[in-house]
Amino acid sequence: MNFSKLKEARLRKKFDKNIKQVSESRTVSQKEIQSVGILTTESVASKIDVQAKIESILGVRNTKIYSFKKYSKLDEGSFKYFSEKDINWKGDYTQPSFNSFLEEPFDLLIGYFNETNLYLENAVLTSNATFKAGFSGVNSKLYELEILGETEHLEAFLLELKKYLQILKKLKN
Repeated sequence: MNFSKLKEARLRKKFDKNIKQVSESRTVSQKEIQSVGILTTESVASKIDVQAKIESILGVRNTKIYSFKKYSKLDEGSFKYFSEKDINWKGDYTQPSFNSFLEEPFDLLIGYFNETNLYLENAVLTSNATFKAGFSGVNSKLYELEILGETEHLEAFLLELKKYLQILKKLKN
């Protein structure tokens, strides 16, 4: 029996149940953006300095980033990454620094990944951020704002995001 598949199936079931509840009771904050959280994959974070680009284009200073990285016995624990091993059988995150990241009430959470990933999607869903934005095609129930694009085109994504945030009066011109 493959225990990781069983664990993933339990997580999927809990995720599906929670996303129904959240999408029915969602309220969108009108607050201007001061703090930004970013969830992405390790492959994107290693190629592009997502955090610096977001700070410069959106004009915000208080950004924090976490990346999902496939678990490897050779890797040491980090305050920049989380893996499937950092979630228990109940679907709760066990890494304290990642828990504090998810509990922080960011004004904007950017899900910077464009492929479905149960662990990243669950992290976006679990986050206490008041406004969530990400790529369309991942899961339309996760975000208040979805943008069509590719992860390789960070600047185009951020310029489009900035345009819509200004329209919504969440960013100053």
